[in-house]
Amino acid sequence: MSPWTEGKYISPDKLEEKVTEIRKLGKTIATLNGSFDLFHAGHLKIVHEASLQADVLILALNSDASIKKYKSPLRPIVSLEQRLDMIAALEFVDYVTHFDETDPIVLLEKIKPDVHNNGSEYGESCVESEVIKKHGGTVHSVKLIPGLSTSKLIEKIKTCV
Repeated sequence: MSPWTEGKYISPDKLEEKVTEIRKLGKTIATLNGSFDLFHAGHLKIVHEASLQADVLILALNSDASIKKYKSPLRPIVSLEQRLDMIAALEFVDYVTHFDETDPIVLLEKIKPDVHNNGSEYGESCVESEVIKKHGGTVHSVKLIPGLSTSKLIEKIKTCV
């Protein structure tokens, strides 16, 4: 465990326990999930905006195995441990965790966030919306920075070598 993740990392098996602690303090919870592979300014924007939606932000990263399943066998470029470190180092992220499934439904069932954040490309009817609304939460869409994505960065890097 690095100095950045210490105190911020919640192992998936301790997630419900941590959520119970947060709720006992009367705090609201926002969630955001994704791979955050090759962290860039667009990621920073969505993470920051997500942090403004509730008292506590729990950011969940897809595990390396999860990314390989839903993106590409060649991904991620940055390991889960390193991605956890980078996200945890952000002062406006309260907690980080990870999940092995290709979507965060199981994780969100445990957290039952007040607000779940997503990029606007997924819209209000995102895969997470049913579980969020079932527990009384809302989905907040964050507008993307046009032309900025990990896939575009990878393509740009390929043209430079």
